[in-house]
Amino acid sequence: MTKKVIHVGVGLFGSRWCSTWLEPNIADGTVEVIAVVDIDPKAVEFGRKVLRLPPERAYTDPRAAFANHAGEADFCTVVVPPNHHEAIVDLAIEFGIDILSEKPIADTMEGSARIARKVKAAGRKMAVTMSHRFDQDKTTLRQIVRSGQIGRVNNISCRYFADMREHMGWGALFRHTMQDPLMIEGAVHHLDLVADLAGARCETLTASTWKPDWAEYAGDTDGIVMMTFANGVRGVYEGSSSAAVGLNDWTKEYIRVDGELGTAILNSREIEVFTRSALKRQRCREGQGQKIQLITQNKWLNTWLIEKFCAWLDGGPEMETNVADNLQAAALIFAGIESARRGQTIHVQDYIRSFG
Repeated sequence: MTKKVIHVGVGLFGSRWCSTWLEPNIADGTVEVIAVVDIDPKAVEFGRKVLRLPPERAYTDPRAAFANHAGEADFCTVVVPPNHHEAIVDLAIEFGIDILSEKPIADTMEGSARIARKVKAAGRKMAVTMSHRFDQDKTTLRQIVRSGQIGRVNNISCRYFADMREHMGWGALFRHTMQDPLMIEGAVHHLDLVADLAGARCETLTASTWKPDWAEYAGDTDGIVMMTFANGVRGVYEGSSSAAVGLNDWTKEYIRVDGELGTAILNSREIEVFTRSALKRQRCREGQGQKIQLITQNKWLNTWLIEKFCAWLDGGPEMETNVADNLQAAALIFAGIESARRGQTIHVQDYIRSFG
């Protein structure tokens, strides 16, 4: 059944929601957008035109949009900066509709935990669009790891290096003025990927973050994070938005999963697998492994997540990124920030419990 949506947020990223991710789901009848909201009149007019809505269904006041259309809406999409997520979630709960939100849940761990509690108390469904995990190349890598082809996982390495050091290089002003742009806007996806591939909850996390002199940001653009997981897997993350050259830029990350029987490497959207042989001491180098063709399907990223969310609302499987489980992903970034500031290792599950 087609789900009716109030779409909130038509900024730089929100405009992509309108034209790239909602559109295919509108075309095949998965969703129908019944109202669009943004505080910027120019942005909301853009969204209205792309979504082919009449003027009376375009709003600069979120409350007015919910008051007028919540009775017919199944859920809302939240694509505003993280510090404004909670206000929209509160409206959705007040007017009795479910929520599909951009990551992270909120801009603090306290806010993230508070949102999760509110959603549970209200009996609503909420999921977070951890889009990187649901991209074609990462999904293929996960399938290889889960298949047992490389045996039990030992350690995971993830590297993200992007040249976005100049002012507005990362596309939106708030990223250049916030305190922890790498962790909140970048590592939110990358640490989630590492944890997903590890296949267990993170136990300890140690992080160091910083800002090189040449990075035109207020907060830390670079970082290294080390993680241990409940099943013994180790993870290492290197991230930079101030690199001289974008060798592993956004969506083209380097991820290596080392297992008992082999190694799988994803580098710039290409995957190769190295399998242990009977040789006493096997030696090879990257580029010599078995090349793996990426799996294919009709939808990826947020397009796929919108469809998954609609299936969940129709009684299908619970979303992997439901807000309660996604507290684990939120904790990785906020525990990382705290670890870097305190210079200490954080016990992640204790950290989550400390927020109630």
